[in-house]
Amino acid sequence: MELALSTSWNAWHHKSFEKTLFEIKEAGFDNIELSFNLTQAMVNSAQRLSKQGAVKIVSIHNYCPIPAGLPRKKALPDCFSMASCDEKQRSLAVKYTKKTIDTASRLSARAVVLHCGRVEIRDYTRKLIGLSLRLPETKKEASRVTSSFFAQRAAQIKIHLSSAFRSLNEIVPYARKQNIRLGIETRFYYREIPAFQEIGMILDEFRGGNVFYWHDTGHAHIAEGLGLTHQKSFLEAYHKKMLGMHLHDVMDGRDHIAPTFGAIDFSYIKKYLNTDIILVIEAHSPATIHELKTSKRRLEKLFFK
Repeated sequence: MELALSTSWNAWHHKSFEKTLFEIKEAGFDNIELSFNLTQAMVNSAQRLSKQGAVKIVSIHNYCPIPAGLPRKKALPDCFSMASCDEKQRSLAVKYTKKTIDTASRLSARAVVLHCGRVEIRDYTRKLIGLSLRLPETKKEASRVTSSFFAQRAAQIKIHLSSAFRSLNEIVPYARKQNIRLGIETRFYYREIPAFQEIGMILDEFRGGNVFYWHDTGHAHIAEGLGLTHQKSFLEAYHKKMLGMHLHDVMDGRDHIAPTFGAIDFSYIKKYLNTDIILVIEAHSPATIHELKTSKRRLEKLFFK
């Protein structure tokens, strides 16, 4: 086990992969995850540098490279939803996920991290986070928003989950042929798929294959703060099928803080780790090189000693 760093930390600030990698090296990382905000030219450079032994690419986050015709700012992991009821959008999600799998195969990455789409309703997750930070004076409003939001999702989840399974049934065999594992990630927004129980449904449907769980510490902590599911519940339920983990912290409702600089206690995670797990620090800007070096040192002490 070694800690990797996601290019989501700094790639937005650069047009070249060489500059992105230089900063990642400065932060002390030789292993990386290619995030979803990379152009084809950047991915090509990553492939060349990987073949030269300058960096090891352990995982790829869907979609990578960015889908054709989309500017980087709009090429987010959910720009196309594999749970969409619009067949054109769902097909595009499958198409560009397959391209990400091709990328992973060419770059000898072990895994692709997937978002599985969303229920097409207005999302109130961030509003609920804001209300939770002001409790108890907002308790009644938070309860009202939660009840309405959950009811809307429950009313429409079936058809969107069906679309997500349809997409996965196209994607999973494609990845298996290229010996690429798929990690189903814990989601941040409650309208997204999968919620806690839906992770189990996906793992059961594709049992014995190349579909695994990908734990996200920050997303799980946000869910816990909203009273949805405890972080330990995700780990207890799915650690035996856990392929990888995104490590980032949460402070005042903001996630993607450098690990150990926020509210999450990372010490209990060690017992859920296996020797084959992919560990990726997924801090975003404005995390500093100093913070990432400190995070890496602290996590290595917690996990490996």
